Amino acid sequence: MLILSGYLAETFFQSGPVSLSARIVFEQSYSEVEGDSASSTELYALLSNLARLPVRQGIAVTGSINQKGAVQAIGGVNEKIEGYFELCRLTGLDGEQGVLIPSANLQHLMLKEDVVEAVRTGRFHIWAVDSVDDGIEVLTGIRAGSATEEGTVHERVAKTLEEYSERMLESGRENGQLKTPGQGHWVSDVVMG
Repeated sequence: MLILSGYLAETFFQSGPVSLSARIVFEQSYSEVEGDSASSTELYALLSNLARLPVRQGIAVTGSINQKGAVQAIGGVNEKIEGYFELCRLTGLDGEQGVLIPSANLQHLMLKEDVVEAVRTGRFHIWAVDSVDDGIEVLTGIRAGSATEEGTVHERVAKTLEEYSERMLESGRENGQLKTPGQGHWVSDVVMG
């Protein structure tokens, strides 16, 4: 939760006050240990929503992230790929399905021959990414870019956040909660849950 908040704050919340509350949960437990392999997935879902861009539904995603947006290695990468491949095989491989994994896990791949053959023939794909930007580009087909580059994912997210900020400020004015200069400071929170 704090990693996602840190990423959003550094990437988008530099120009002014923003209040954002988002609730995304992908449950995963390994005995007594909670995993964080879904943290990149949570961020992709949030970015997709804020950018108002759909993500490709045939791609399974795994990867831990840090607050700078770097995608970090995860455990069980072979089992995750093979499990999703088997599901796709049973429902019908269409050449669009695949798995998005951390680049750091490439050295750990030891996949079954049927998965390797499907990748070789283009019926299944494995995308290895270093950053959230790399991943969101695969999932949306649109360049991540920056908040100031027109037509990019980050520019679309920034516009949405700016709309939220404007609505928040307008609501504060209407309710008499917005202070004018010299009357103190108006503060907002970034809340992720």
